[in-house]
This record gives sequence, structure tokens and C-alpha cells, in this order.
Amino acid sequence: MPKAGRIGIEFDHLNLLNRDKLASRYPQAELVDIGAPCMRMRMIKSAEEHEIIRHGARVADIGGAAVVEALRDQVPEYEVALHATQAMVREIARTFPDSELMDTWTWFQSGINTDGAHNPVTSRKVNKGDILSLNCFPMIAGYYTALERTMFLDHCSDEHLRLWEVNVKVHEAGLKLIKPGMRCCDIALQLNEIFLEHDLLQYRTFGYGHSFGTLSHYYGREAGLELREDIDTVLEPGMVVSIEPMIMLPEGLPGAGGYREHDILIVNEQGGENITKFPYGPEHNIIKK
Repeated sequence: MPKAGRIGIEFDHLNLLNRDKLASRYPQAELVDIGAPCMRMRMIKSAEEHEIIRHGARVADIGGAAVVEALRDQVPEYEVALHATQAMVREIARTFPDSELMDTWTWFQSGINTDGAHNPVTSRKVNKGDILSLNCFPMIAGYYTALERTMFLDHCSDEHLRLWEVNVKVHEAGLKLIKPGMRCCDIALQLNEIFLEHDLLQYRTFGYGHSFGTLSHYYGREAGLELREDIDTVLEPGMVVSIEPMIMLPEGLPGAGGYREHDILIVNEQGGENITKFPYGPEHNIIKK
């Protein structure tokens, strides 16, 4: 391309140093930002991409079951996370025997460590009555999927239960709103109303969900497909999004900690197909051991 006149680049994937190097190498070329149209293309997934994402959701459910398997009083967070990650990697290897196995991981937090969207895993030991945050992330061929659940070991206080049930109510309302024609901002505004009814909106700190696909903690996701008040993108068949409401109550308040349920849905002509099967809510995730 020595005589290229125009070169398309996703500017948000290129740091300033490398942009300057490219401009120096092709001084006559116009560098054009194609980030937004490329993002738009990635929002609509192919059938092949849907198949990979379905497998990812299935593997995430296996990771969730492994968390429950490893969970016990006084187990360190990192031991639970390692057990879940190993289970997911083994299943990916079994399903895709010729694939590269990298970047699958688990975050598992306990007690006040749950008070962030994705706090690091620590050596803190789980205690009975702790609020717990399960976060399993399989990576298959660069495609990210996730399972996130609120849990408790052995028992749950009354205030924790109240807050958890409100968040589950928002989660279930969100699942019903995923369908073609809905705007991301309208979904967020409708779900805000439920938190407002319970005086909890001030404890929500980020969006209600986002696009899934080629995504990881090393690189970003489609910023135009976030379930937030400032995004007016309309849902279309083929899109893949999560519903993941979360509230975080700071240390010192009754029920302190973070509450989140997370499912992945494929938007189709009729609505949203929920491909996450791991159960959520107090009926299933107060783990007795």
C-alpha cells in the first residue's frame, strides 16, 4: 500500500504513537476513522457466532456448578475461582479439541469484597452467612461469555434477602424487555423505576447490560450497544446482549455488598432467547453445606 490514498482504521484501537508511525509511513494517505461502522457490523452476529456464544454460555454454567461444588466454610476465594476455571477450560478443550485455550477465568468474591463490579480475587476465606459473587468467563476463539450470580453460604440475613429480591425483580423485568424495537435507553429508564420504588437507585453504578462477542478484559466491546440511559441504539434480531442489574451497598450499611444476576440473550424476531441456564435467586443460591 505504498501509494494508498485513504486508509481506514479503528481509531479507538490505535494509540497515538502507532497512529503517528502509520501517518509517517504513508504521508500522502488520509487516515479515516472506521471505528463506528465496524462496531455497528459487530453488533449483529452470524449464526456461526451465535453457535460459539451458545457453547460459551453452556460452559459458563459448568463453571457456576463448579463454584458451588468447591464452596464451603473457610475456603479461600482463589480456590473456588481456580476450581471453576479448570472446569471450564477442560470443557472447552473437550468441545473444541483443536482450539487455543487462553483467557478463560473466574472472579469469585465474598463478603464486602463483592462491593465492586469485578473486584479481584483474594485469599479471603468464606464464612457462613457471607454474600458471595460468582463470575465465570469462558473465552472461546476470542468470544467472551459470562455467568454472574449472587449467592450466600448457609444462610442470608433479612436485609440481604430484601435487597437481593429487589435486584432479582429488576433482573426479571429486564429479561422481558429484550426484544426487537426496544431502545437501550428506554430499557434502562424502565428498570430505574423499580429501583426508585425501593429507594435503591443511588446504589446502582453502571448499565443494565451490554453486547457480547469478540470481547475480553484486554480490549473493549461495542460501546453503542450498552443498556444505559445515554444509548439510543434499537435492538435488532441477531444482537447478543446481557441483562445484569447490580446494586452495591457500602460497608457499614445493613445488607452491605454487591448484588448481581447476569443472563445472556440472543435477540430474535419474537423477543430474546435466554441461553443462560444456571438458576438465580434465593430459592436456588443459598448454598447449604
